[in-house]
Amino acid sequence: MKKLNRVLIWIFPYRIERFPAEKGSKRTQIDLTDFNVIAAAALAACSLGCHRTPERILCQSSGIVLISKMKAHKKEGCNKMRIRAFPMNMDESYVESTWELLRGAIQKIQIQNNSVLSFEELYRNAYTLVLHKHGDKLYNGLREVITEHLQKKIRMDVLKAMKNSNFLEVLNDAWNEHTTSMIMIRDILMYMDRVYVSQHSVDPVYDLGLILFRDEVIRYDGIRDNLSNTLLNMIMAERHGEAVHMLSVKNACLMLMALGIHARTVYEEDFENPFLQQSAEFFREEGLRYLSENNAGAYIQKVQQRINEESIRARHYLDAMTEVKIIKVLEEELISKNLRIIVDMENSGVVHMLTQDRYEDLNAMYVLLKRVPNGLTVMSSAMSNYLRQQGTALVHELTNGISTSPVQFIENLLSLKSRFDKFLSQAFENDSLFRRVISADFEYFLNLNPSSPEYLSLFIDDKLKKGSKAMSESDLENVMDRAMILFRHLQEKDVFERYYKQHLAKRLLHTRSLADDAEKSVIAKLRMECGCHFTSKIEGMFKDMQLSATINENIRNMKDAHPEFALPIDFSASVLTTGFWPTQGSVIRCILPSAANEAFEKFKHFYLSSHSGRILNLQPQLGTADLHAEFYPPSSSSNPKQKKHKHILCVSTYQMCILMLFNKSNQYTYKEIVEQTAIPEKDLKRALLSLIFGKSTQQVLCRESKGAASTGDRLPVLHEEDVFRVNEEFSSRLFRVKIQTLLAKGETVPEQRETRGKIEEERKLEVEAAIVRIMKSRQRLGHTVLLNEIVNQLKHRFMPSPIMIKKRIECLIERDYLSRDPSDYNMYTYVA
Repeated sequence: MKKLNRVLIWIFPYRIERFPAEKGSKRTQIDLTDFNVIAAAALAACSLGCHRTPERILCQSSGIVLISKMKAHKKEGCNKMRIRAFPMNMDESYVESTWELLRGAIQKIQIQNNSVLSFEELYRNAYTLVLHKHGDKLYNGLREVITEHLQKKIRMDVLKAMKNSNFLEVLNDAWNEHTTSMIMIRDILMYMDRVYVSQHSVDPVYDLGLILFRDEVIRYDGIRDNLSNTLLNMIMAERHGEAVHMLSVKNACLMLMALGIHARTVYEEDFENPFLQQSAEFFREEGLRYLSENNAGAYIQKVQQRINEESIRARHYLDAMTEVKIIKVLEEELISKNLRIIVDMENSGVVHMLTQDRYEDLNAMYVLLKRVPNGLTVMSSAMSNYLRQQGTALVHELTNGISTSPVQFIENLLSLKSRFDKFLSQAFENDSLFRRVISADFEYFLNLNPSSPEYLSLFIDDKLKKGSKAMSESDLENVMDRAMILFRHLQEKDVFERYYKQHLAKRLLHTRSLADDAEKSVIAKLRMECGCHFTSKIEGMFKDMQLSATINENIRNMKDAHPEFALPIDFSASVLTTGFWPTQGSVIRCILPSAANEAFEKFKHFYLSSHSGRILNLQPQLGTADLHAEFYPPSSSSNPKQKKHKHILCVSTYQMCILMLFNKSNQYTYKEIVEQTAIPEKDLKRALLSLIFGKSTQQVLCRESKGAASTGDRLPVLHEEDVFRVNEEFSSRLFRVKIQTLLAKGETVPEQRETRGKIEEERKLEVEAAIVRIMKSRQRLGHTVLLNEIVNQLKHRFMPSPIMIKKRIECLIERDYLSRDPSDYNMYTYVA
């Protein structure tokens, strides 16, 4: 060993020197007879980090190691060392004897008779064959031995079992024995797997055994079809409720997957594809049977149960990827192909479930149809048709006079919205598709009624008037939130703004609103929805009321210091900014009673003395008055105990003007009232009808008419010859009696035309302003781009039509705000 160390130290770090030196020899001879010493020398060279390697190391049968001179590698830094294979030759007899030894061992392993074998010896013999270039003999011989065993033993056993009921058990046992033997054979031939297989690109030993088992057994005539049919029949039997040994099915599927050699081809071709085809036919027939025997709810439950069963079966006994495929087949046959039938099924489909508020059934259908493409689209379409029918029916009830009032119309819409919001949360799991459909449907039938903006404003007006008397603050806030949901769906928000300002004006001027916080909350909600520009005038109305209160307080405080400002009656005025309030710019003719007129003139003088340059116009249609009235018993009454009774009548300014006439005379004709009050005819009729409508004891005035009398709840028709006098039989348990002005259920047709005309004029101005703003910032735009920009700017108030936009553009071109490009008719340029 010392000699070896000396040689190693001398040889590997430097260059080869002859040791011991022989005259005329170019090689150094080292008497080493053990190959392991050579390997140790090579490892030592690597560990010493030598930069030179021997050109070759030769091993002869005599044990003399010949080491040639060292030669430097061309590449620097390479410290690899190459040891060439031994040039030992083996005679054919030795090769045959070695192979026969291995052959017999492999056959014993195949029949589980391996207790007497020495695996170390078998491994060394296989190693020797491969090492001496006889790997092909070993590999091909192995193939022959395995094939022979499969053909003569395993295949015959499986074929015999086909005639019995234990086919899968025999096949599974044969498979397990074969795989076990192949594992042992693979371990013996490990060196061939590592060297020969990789060098010649052939199948590894274990894979070779699987391939041969597949070709010689599984795909042998009769076995393949019998295996497939047996598996399919067992699964079909279990579907029908029969007891089946499914573990055999699982083992067979695992075997088919293993035979694919890292692929699913064998499993797919021999089992999965026939299984999916058979299942599709089974599901198709089962679906037809379910539909004929069940309603929609029961059908959904059975399909869901079938999905669960198939999923469990596939998960426990089949390949994991088969679960996805079988569920897809099931969904196609039981759901997709019967989609319309399920949804539209009479007396049990979507419409029936919605009508009967079947939340659980709807949710079950939603969950089931969600599994297939277009399932939720079809279901939401059926829901949409039902919702539109319900909403359209509400609109028609109102237009046909069936519904009681605009407020009730909005109440019905909100109830419908709440109902479908509950469907959305409890049945449809807040699905975005159903949310969009419900929103679009409400927008459709809400805007189907052109009076919806007015009715929504009337609804809010009614709730704010009642205030906390009818509900708590939280309930009122909740109602306003729901009303804002409908407001979002309004396309003509500018129309709503006009009506809201009218109703707000009456609440503020008549102090009818009982919920100041709620008023401010509604304005905040409107501002959040449409921006500050939308609510700027509404907020201005509240500021006017605050300033008016200050002015009225000042004039009361000055009556002692300035007697000329002392008012003859308890009088207060609201000074309204014309641009904020829905007032008429022109002066409305109305002859006030002398005391009221005197008070107005003094207030006017006081206000203009401190606000020069302003003009005050009286707006009597917005005013109110409290009249102290005394009612005397009829002159024909024989009851001496009957005395006069006093009341305070809360009336409008127009009603005050009418009633004050009867201090001068007991009776007036309609024509005389018109002449002495100068009230516009429309307002006069409304005021008079309010005074003569109701029960005989509730009427402030009595009417004598030669025309047709009123019947039921219908209002009477007034004629010029009608005579009016104070109702001596008037009575009330209340001291303070509020005389309500009869209001139509919304505007009349002429009033609607007038309002629409004003709105159209305002819209023209808004469209023109938007065009100028856009063109001023962009300078040059095409027609289509300009149209889209205008719609985006104005859609929060109304949807301008392309025709309106085109006319406004033409008008601005005529007024030299815009100009057309001579070379492109659809291109506009802003004129500074």
